[in-house]
Amino acid sequence: MTAMRDPGPLLAELHAIHRSIRSEVELRLESFKTIWRDGSDEDIFHELVFCLFTPQSSAYRCWEAVELLKSKGLIFHGAAEEISAHINTVRFRNTKAQNLVLARKLFISDGRMSIKSMLSAYPEPPERRLYLAQNVRGMGWKEASHFLRNTGFGEDLAILDRHVLKNLVLLGVIPELPRSLGPKRYLEIESLMAAFASRIRIPLAHLDFVLWYKEAGSVFK
Repeated sequence: MTAMRDPGPLLAELHAIHRSIRSEVELRLESFKTIWRDGSDEDIFHELVFCLFTPQSSAYRCWEAVELLKSKGLIFHGAAEEISAHINTVRFRNTKAQNLVLARKLFISDGRMSIKSMLSAYPEPPERRLYLAQNVRGMGWKEASHFLRNTGFGEDLAILDRHVLKNLVLLGVIPELPRSLGPKRYLEIESLMAAFASRIRIPLAHLDFVLWYKEAGSVFK
């Protein structure tokens, strides 16, 4: 059990961060919506690949890896071995390269990338997340939530990475870090985080950015 401490100073810090980055966060969330609305199937798949790469890896390095693969034409045509050779800054690169290839096969229909139409069969974010978590190898609930946020569908979803969970403990939202994070526990903590966000009047979609900024000092993907 993690020892409880007064969350007041941390809460004040979060509100201060939110005030300073709110306009940037709102712009970023709006830009995510345009990715789905105006982007191609390839653009959407790039976001999926990014989220497949991020577990236990730097988000900045993962996006750099995606950009490198794009420039080499490997995301849609490279074999797993070729992809792995170009993403040595991403942890577990061999497994993640294989996951990319499997995801590519999943979303190709009649010889073309069709991720937008395939995911549109699940119009509500929770059911779309469930589909992703159950069908895309390497994409758990956290990664699926991240992808949906980055494509404009994550306003009511929490991205429960280790930094968020650590801060939820410090804030008294959850008593301790979960030993595992299966679907049932994920939804329980997401509900607690949403209620907390409402109580402190920071939108749930903003709170993730606030906690990221607290750890990294920037607003990113």
